[in-house]
Amino acid sequence: MNLIALQIKTTSDFQENLDNLKELINSCEENSLILAPELALSGFCYDKMEEASNFSIKAIDEINELSSDKIIALTFITKKDGNFYNTLYIFHNQKIIHTQSKHKLFPLGDELEHFSSGNIEDIKIIEINGLKIATLICFELRFSKLWEKVKGAYIILNPAMWGLKRKDHYESISKALALVNQCFVIACNSADDNMAKGSAIISPFGNVIKDDSKNKIETTFDIEEIKKVRRYIDIGLNTTL
Repeated sequence: MNLIALQIKTTSDFQENLDNLKELINSCEENSLILAPELALSGFCYDKMEEASNFSIKAIDEINELSSDKIIALTFITKKDGNFYNTLYIFHNQKIIHTQSKHKLFPLGDELEHFSSGNIEDIKIIEINGLKIATLICFELRFSKLWEKVKGAYIILNPAMWGLKRKDHYESISKALALVNQCFVIACNSADDNMAKGSAIISPFGNVIKDDSKNKIETTFDIEEIKKVRRYIDIGLNTTL
């Protein structure tokens, strides 16, 4: 399986963003796990939340159609019971496998004023074709108690819109997450001008594959790397994968 982080910009044109994302997804090989940056289709468009949530309904259907031979993960602005959420969807075999809404909202970005907090119980490990996958959305990366909820995953996803001024934080914490959990981490950040980029795929041994000049970061998933590090440096995680 290929692990892919799409390091892309988000424009003010929702349809343009969707077309660009679909083109990139179609360019990925079969049997890829593809992660897009946080709210890649809309950004934090607080002046167009209703429009964004309506567009998400259309976009979810179209992205789902592309998942027949891929696992695709990205977040959307959604609306439920009059409240807006920043919601992750994971698609596979043209089905919605998992959803979770961002639980830890970023105060400096005014998220608390515009979004409702998701259920912490939805932050959990899911299994797709024997792969244990979990997600922390952007700011959630900073909370060690949430690391416990994804402990044991083979792959941890982090879709983000992480600011340029805190680039070192993003890269350092993402690498630490891979080392502490002895797993692969797909850190997928926005390429907007005010964002940190720093998207990377990090191995259980802490090897980092990243390139801020590319819109697609990719490598091959090898479960043997997880087995080796968990046997060699035994911290109590499952070694019989």
